[in-house]
Amino acid sequence: MLSTTIPFTSSRQYRSAVKSKRVESIDLLRGTVMIIMAIDHVRDYFHSGAFQFSPTDLSKTSVFLFFTRLITHYCAPVFVFLAGVSAHLYGVKRTRAELSFFLLTRGIWLALAEMGIITLEQTFNPGYPMFNLQVIWAIGISMIVLSALVYLDRRIILAIALLLVVGHNLLDTVHVPGDGLGAFLWSLCHEVGTFTFGPLTFFVHYPVIPWIGIMAAGYCLGHIYTPGFAREKRKTILLWLGFGSLAVFLLLRLSNVYGDASHWSVQKNTVFTFLSILNVTKYPPSLLYALMTLGPAFLFLAVSERPLNKLTSKIAVFGRVPMFYYIVHLFLIHLFAVAGAALSGYHASDMILTTRLNSSPELNGYGFNLATVYAVWAVLIVILYPICRWFDRYKRKYQGQKWWLSYL
Repeated sequence: MLSTTIPFTSSRQYRSAVKSKRVESIDLLRGTVMIIMAIDHVRDYFHSGAFQFSPTDLSKTSVFLFFTRLITHYCAPVFVFLAGVSAHLYGVKRTRAELSFFLLTRGIWLALAEMGIITLEQTFNPGYPMFNLQVIWAIGISMIVLSALVYLDRRIILAIALLLVVGHNLLDTVHVPGDGLGAFLWSLCHEVGTFTFGPLTFFVHYPVIPWIGIMAAGYCLGHIYTPGFAREKRKTILLWLGFGSLAVFLLLRLSNVYGDASHWSVQKNTVFTFLSILNVTKYPPSLLYALMTLGPAFLFLAVSERPLNKLTSKIAVFGRVPMFYYIVHLFLIHLFAVAGAALSGYHASDMILTTRLNSSPELNGYGFNLATVYAVWAVLIVILYPICRWFDRYKRKYQGQKWWLSYL
């Protein structure tokens, strides 16, 4: 069986050097998509249209609103993919048993954090009227599965990853009727749905089959970042993957043959027809969605492997503390929304949710224009930077001394 990491017989000095070296282009890409991600979460809580229609509904949206949503499509797949790359790099300096244990325990922690911490931040309701199973949940479950996959040959892991990412759209026509346990379990795998069991309501937003594949693919690609791998060769691989992904996306999308349950169609004008081509399915992420979003990520990684400057060094700070950023930014957005509701003539308590935000009857008519959304987003990022910089420094100082830092 081929090892998925460098040989474990490397010298202590070599292993120490690996441990202290971060891949700054990965931190930069992760930080970039996390900044972008906040736009969508601010839009959820502040834009009036978020309470009326989907920003990708071509019969109601505007071009600017559509692209405000589209650009955030790149966040989740890049975040999940890079989690797989990081898992490989974590394993470079550890045995596979150690890597497997870390992925298992961190995956369980993330899945529980989605339900216990993230859901509370999204609702501000300690009664937990619902549990949103979203991106942190998907990352957690994917890590749990990856904790078992790491014992396999890397070529087998890659084959499984491609099967899940490329083949899962064959399941688009498979449905389990009703709202019982069977339908719930199928929803966890491949179909968005809402389920109530007694006092507990679950909204499954991120079915996990394709996300497992995306993380496993990231794990396999992680080997090109191991020490000793030639930088120019890495760049060539990333360029081929990037342009290749986009070429396959265009071929499949324009043909409407396979890869997305929602086909594009001719719209009222050329611009909206172009939007229809880009309007691929995120829930669950279709093959075309993965190609369209990961292709540019590969290209970004190919061209960004250079010393950080004043701007990119600040962006990379967010990429080094992803979970901390995610938790803090959601709390601040909801806190801002409480103030926004109060300033708009609503009760602050209306932002203590008992149902999904855009379905809350107490917030009927609430919301602001897109200019306000972007202004709140800019203020949010400015506030988040010193907070994340402080935690980044704390994490660097005590990494290896405080075990829990690896989980946050």
